[in-house]
Amino acid sequence: MLRTIAVVLCALTLQAQTALKTLNGPQGGKIIYGQVPGETNEAGAMAAVLRMLHRQYGARPQVGKLFAAKGTQSVAAFFSVARTTGMIIAVKATTDHVEAAAVYDDSARFESTRPAMMKTLMSVWHPLAAAEAAGPAGGGASAPLRKTCTNDRTACMDLPDGWQVSPQSAGGSMIANGPNGEMAFLGFTILASDLNNPRARQTYQTVQRGGLRGTSYANGIYIQLVPDLGRDFVQLLQMFRAKNNLSQANFQLSSVRPVQGPPGNHCALIAGQVDGGKGPAELNSAFCIGPEGPASGGFLAITDYTLVPQNVAARERATVAAIFGSFYVDHAAVQRMANAIAAPEIERIHAIGRAAAAQAKAAHEREEIHNSSVYQHWDDIDRRSKAFSDYTLGYTVLRDKDNTEHETLWNEDADELMRRFPGEFEVVTVPGYWKGTDY
Repeated sequence: MLRTIAVVLCALTLQAQTALKTLNGPQGGKIIYGQVPGETNEAGAMAAVLRMLHRQYGARPQVGKLFAAKGTQSVAAFFSVARTTGMIIAVKATTDHVEAAAVYDDSARFESTRPAMMKTLMSVWHPLAAAEAAGPAGGGASAPLRKTCTNDRTACMDLPDGWQVSPQSAGGSMIANGPNGEMAFLGFTILASDLNNPRARQTYQTVQRGGLRGTSYANGIYIQLVPDLGRDFVQLLQMFRAKNNLSQANFQLSSVRPVQGPPGNHCALIAGQVDGGKGPAELNSAFCIGPEGPASGGFLAITDYTLVPQNVAARERATVAAIFGSFYVDHAAVQRMANAIAAPEIERIHAIGRAAAAQAKAAHEREEIHNSSVYQHWDDIDRRSKAFSDYTLGYTVLRDKDNTEHETLWNEDADELMRRFPGEFEVVTVPGYWKGTDY
């Protein structure tokens, strides 16, 4: 936990020496922000805040690579010190006015509390306001914002007047459109398969030959991931556009900066320009590729990104940055929705598993009575092991109505085939497994 005495002393020191304000994060952690007197550039402002943290914790902060959105006056970096992780931001508002801010918390909590801290920070800290008062060269200040949520209350963001939330927003994702062509896609997800995985390649080849029609596999996205997150970002978005009958966009990336993400994720901050057919727009994105399923090569890519037409980018950067920072997802609500949707299917799968186990047990008892052959006994063990493996991994074995073909599929894909082609397929229970095919 953050040390109370050190925090109080630090706050007094800040008020006396740097005029920075201190707030408690809404879900924990600390927020500091304000002008850094005596400093005239971002490096000096960041150094002043880092010296304060050094005094607070008695250890020198370790600072990661600097990153900045293209064309903005902000510089940011992640830091760690004494089991605490945070992010520091510096903005040169005018020639002699530099502001800085930092959000930080225990390392184990930082990723979960950072969004709420950033939302609070952006609601009270407007570092470019001084530049706006000085004239149009400052880049614009953030417009007043209002909290707006999806209809299912799973996600919220702060929006200025004139912005509208798309009806498609739900399930932890939000799409918002501004009056000047601005767009914010927050919590945007793409489910895809990595062709570096042999199973994914096999599935893709089957689809290319016209197989698996009418299933989710046939309409899936298949990509060969590479170490370049910028390239993967562009290709995934282009493939998504193609699947949704949209024209290909022209991407010009200027910055791809890897950042630390959740365990198992590969993340980067991406900046550049994109033209999707309505003229060039400034692009800023936080992009992550999640861990792959070893059996299928499937993975989930998540990105938050904003698009601002070039002709209004200088004026709208601060507002769009505040919108970006305010995005909040109620993960508990998303999980409750997922559980409610999945609960009937999960129970059905469990019922099938219980029935299969009972059938396997009955079959085994009959075979023990009529055939004591050790080879037959081993074969039965193999069958039941396969049944248990299928149950735990979520697989179902299907056969066609003539029992000439068997195929092992994910439960949901097997259910979809039986729903789309009633009477053509049926579930193979343990006694009907084919040796060498099903196990």
